[in-house]
Amino acid sequence: MDFTFTEEQQAAVEAAKAVFADVAPDGVPSPALTPGAVADDFDRPLWARLAGSDLLGLVLAEEHGGAGLDTIALCLVLREAAKVLARVPLLEHCATAMAVQAHGSPELAAALLPGAGRGSLVLTAAAHGRSGHDPAELAVTARREGDVWILDGTQTAVPWAQSADWIAVPAHTGEGEAVLALVPRTADGLALAEQVSTSGERLAELALDGVRVAPTHLIETPEAWERLRQLLTTGTCALALGLGEAVLAMTGQYTGKREQFGFPVATFQAVAVQAADRYIDLRAMEVTLWQAAWRLDAATGGAGGPLPSSGDVAVAKIWASEGVRRVVQTAQHLHGGFGADTDYPLHRYHAWAKQLELQLGPAAAHEEALGDLLAAHPLA
Repeated sequence: MDFTFTEEQQAAVEAAKAVFADVAPDGVPSPALTPGAVADDFDRPLWARLAGSDLLGLVLAEEHGGAGLDTIALCLVLREAAKVLARVPLLEHCATAMAVQAHGSPELAAALLPGAGRGSLVLTAAAHGRSGHDPAELAVTARREGDVWILDGTQTAVPWAQSADWIAVPAHTGEGEAVLALVPRTADGLALAEQVSTSGERLAELALDGVRVAPTHLIETPEAWERLRQLLTTGTCALALGLGEAVLAMTGQYTGKREQFGFPVATFQAVAVQAADRYIDLRAMEVTLWQAAWRLDAATGGAGGPLPSSGDVAVAKIWASEGVRRVVQTAQHLHGGFGADTDYPLHRYHAWAKQLELQLGPAAAHEEALGDLLAAHPLA
């Protein structure tokens, strides 16, 4: 089997590295020292550079001005973004665009995707439900009323909602069907309440009270929401991998310079063993990430497996949640008190890692989901 990335995927990585090269992880106030959000908006100059490098249209078809690449390419770029704690809605934006492209009407795709590729329209998704624990599609109801759909309910912890132009909102029809509505941030009946993430970024609670959605802006395909949810989860795993790799590299540099008893602490067996264990965690996170990303793309082409693609996504998220937590905890331990210094960026990575660990469900939630899948699909 050949696991080599394609030339197009490798070109996307090089473009991403060039864009992120000048991004400073400590470019905004520390979340440890800021009572509210660290900034009112995401990094607009960086967003413009991503658009100028055609990375926002990476996964869009050529007919929408994109490069026509796949989930693996997106995850490669997300991994680079996480290494510098890039403050942009790259995951939510691209995942929503992919769902619209795959399942939306031609009218909806034409209205949103060209602007999304250029960066002039910003997309995000409500994926946490009412409390962050219940299925997101059960938090909002959708009913037909004449020629429009009416949405009522609440979605919590929506990333970048205050800065987005359109929000993908999953909902249920009362008949067991999940639908996906694309709602403009300025829609009548939509109210945003301020929330703040563990990493210090702005979130929003969405309250929908009789929000009217045109039929062309609502995707009734049952697979649309599940596809978006899996893309968001897999992308979160890519962010966790990139963050963990940056933290382990930071730890290696520090322990290679920090001396005790006349020797670098990296030469001490206890330090080396802990670092090696975290390296193994990262490799497990990586292989399960690429398996999940490949299955998402293969599923659209009809390729199957012993379990649905959601099984591979669950395995990737289990490793990402547990692995990124262990990596940052070990890094803090090996840095000693220096790791808690707010003038040093490690504490920022720790805060982002905790957010990613719990985002879209901690490891335990995905272990339960994987158990349900195994029970429903016994392996021969």
